[in-house]
Amino acid sequence: MFAKIAVSALIAGFGAGLIASVLQYAFVQPLLLHAELFEADPHTALDIVRVARGAFEPMREAMNVMFSALIYTGYAFILLAGMVFAEELGQAITPRAGLLWGAAGFIAMHFAPAFGLAPDMPGQNGADVEARQIWWYMTVAFTGLGMWFIAFGRNWMMWGVAVILIAAPQLIGAPLPDTLTQVAPPELASAFAARTLGVALVVWSTLGLFLGAVWNSKLSEV
Repeated sequence: MFAKIAVSALIAGFGAGLIASVLQYAFVQPLLLHAELFEADPHTALDIVRVARGAFEPMREAMNVMFSALIYTGYAFILLAGMVFAEELGQAITPRAGLLWGAAGFIAMHFAPAFGLAPDMPGQNGADVEARQIWWYMTVAFTGLGMWFIAFGRNWMMWGVAVILIAAPQLIGAPLPDTLTQVAPPELASAFAARTLGVALVVWSTLGLFLGAVWNSKLSEV
């Protein structure tokens, strides 16, 4: 069983990581590069942006691919562990089920935290890093547990607890800085947040889909 889990997670995680790298390069990285220009010199950034579009750096892109493959392989192990546990409860692992699990992973890891802490660009200030990390971990844990209760709960009490868990971090509120400053234009920041969440949704859904497909294929048999 462990060998099947490992092979499925490695294949699905690496595939999702490659897709993440391509989408990041096409949609997110250009905005990051633009923001870095504004952070360096806001007065000349607009002129530089007009001529510096999509510069390809092989070493940087190779490192991004490796990082994405590693991180989504780790996510694949976590997601598949939940799927296998659910299988013990009678829920079959299929590509369709994997797609739903991937969407749930996106909600817990990205969508719910973004309600309080939107993806930041270079040049944006924020609250204390440790405080933000604590709130983020709490939000991910409570949201994930809440969705589990919604999916596998058998009565209104469990569903009510699920709602409380999901809402609690948002009611507590994410830590915010004393003052809000931003070097890059707000239009750039909003586009960055939207694209980051969009890419995450596609990649997490793909990750779950891959896990369900590989688990039921001969690729996972060793």
